[in-house]
Amino acid sequence: MALDSHIEKVLWTAGEISDRVAELAAEITSDCSRNSPAPVLVGVATGAFVFLADLVRQIKLPVSVDFIRADSYGAGTESTGAPRLSLDLKLDVTGKHVILVEDIVDTGSTVASLIGHLEKKGASSVSVCAFLDKPARRKVEFRVVVSGNYYRGFECPDYFVVGYGMDFAEVYRNLPYVGVLKPEFYS
Repeated sequence: MALDSHIEKVLWTAGEISDRVAELAAEITSDCSRNSPAPVLVGVATGAFVFLADLVRQIKLPVSVDFIRADSYGAGTESTGAPRLSLDLKLDVTGKHVILVEDIVDTGSTVASLIGHLEKKGASSVSVCAFLDKPARRKVEFRVVVSGNYYRGFECPDYFVVGYGMDFAEVYRNLPYVGVLKPEFYS
């Protein structure tokens, strides 16, 4: 594949990702099996779509799924720190437990903003399920709501990563692994 030559190194293989997604789904199934009604999983478009699809297929509960879009990167490699909501929910989350599904939590600005938005929409609790967590870049601390949890797939070193739904300028989402993009392809 020509895209493979753009990758400096692979951080997580397709097999490692599959195993970790199964573990996260089992945690969510266990934690939410006592909740009624079942949770609403809200994917942050478009980076989380691959992760969300794999995750929901392994959760052993009746779940609802919706999408929200918050843009904070544009075509760059750094978050602007000021996410803009460009697509809101279709489902009513009033009184429901929401699990916000993110591809990567970097500065924390987007997830903090979206948690606040879901609270205003009446969610009874909000959890976050992030495929990647990059705490070295955190600028905004966020908190889950009420009895929410923070589910984290992998802790990501401070590299610019692509694959498994994550992109640079809308390219590389289709890679089945997560890799570090060579600087010459985004500089």
